[in-house]
Amino acid sequence: MAARPRVRAQLLRRLERSPESSIRWRTRVRVLGEPRERAGIRELERTIRSSPRTTALLRRASQPSAPGTFGGIYRYWQGIHWALTALADLGYPDGDAALTPVLQRALGMWTRPDYDRTVRVTAATARRPQRGVPILNGRYRRCASQQGNALLYASRLARAEEPAQHLADLLARWQWDDGGWNCSRSASAHVSSFMETLTPMRGLAAYSTATGSSKSLSAARRAAEIFLERRLFRRRKDGSVMRPRFLELHYPLYWYYDVLGGLKGMAEVGRINDPRCTEALDWLEGRELPSGGWPADGRFYHVSSAYEHGAEYVDWGAPSRTRANDWVTTDALFVLQAAGRLAV
Repeated sequence: MAARPRVRAQLLRRLERSPESSIRWRTRVRVLGEPRERAGIRELERTIRSSPRTTALLRRASQPSAPGTFGGIYRYWQGIHWALTALADLGYPDGDAALTPVLQRALGMWTRPDYDRTVRVTAATARRPQRGVPILNGRYRRCASQQGNALLYASRLARAEEPAQHLADLLARWQWDDGGWNCSRSASAHVSSFMETLTPMRGLAAYSTATGSSKSLSAARRAAEIFLERRLFRRRKDGSVMRPRFLELHYPLYWYYDVLGGLKGMAEVGRINDPRCTEALDWLEGRELPSGGWPADGRFYHVSSAYEHGAEYVDWGAPSRTRANDWVTTDALFVLQAAGRLAV
């Protein structure tokens, strides 16, 4: 057991010296807890602002799109929505005026008037296009992962100004009785979706951190029960694994789910020490490589300079069962630190 703290200490030293500025930031701020107000961290964030990765992510930031449309904003994974989602996780400086026009375009999309309208539908009419958010069997049917990611980057990059309040209010309105969200138009759907619940939960937690909103924190912790009741990856009815892919490691997650993403959310909501996280935390520690770090088992993107569906302009590391991925590793270390398991 004595060898593991030494391996992790060596790993942290390597990450602190990474040529990737965002890896250094994630290690110092997210894992080691250095305050963002520290001069050295602010200087590091300025480096991130002008880094090649940031430049590539914002490659299409000036692409025009008609107001209220998905063009240039949500396209997988090169739309500005996904660029902003990434920047919120990479240490991009908050309140940067240069990013304001991009944020305004994206947040204008997710707060447009249609989202304030509700439309009661039946099983027969639910799948028809609606000018508003459908309500079927008393439940809002909304892909809340979209507003969830938007609230996350609004809270972290725009200092939680008015659009963030609007997004938080929408998510609270759409929340199901069990604590989560689901966009299924099936009348039989009555349980929240992991994929549609993770990012709203994280967004509400980020908004609460930025503003002190107890209402948003309460909503986020209600959402956490969706995961905790299932120990983050098991069915309630028989304890079986919900989906094999949940027990794989990825970065980025976009709107998908895996156990590490769930644990990251639990840490942000303040539920990482709930006993129902224990099995998932044990599993995560069991995936640590002998030489230190954690791998990426798969990825939800391909790298391309062309503007095409499912493509990224940047590479977050090829999948490997034996080689550490620094993005996955810094997430794993953040989780273990929050859980009091990062012995170095």
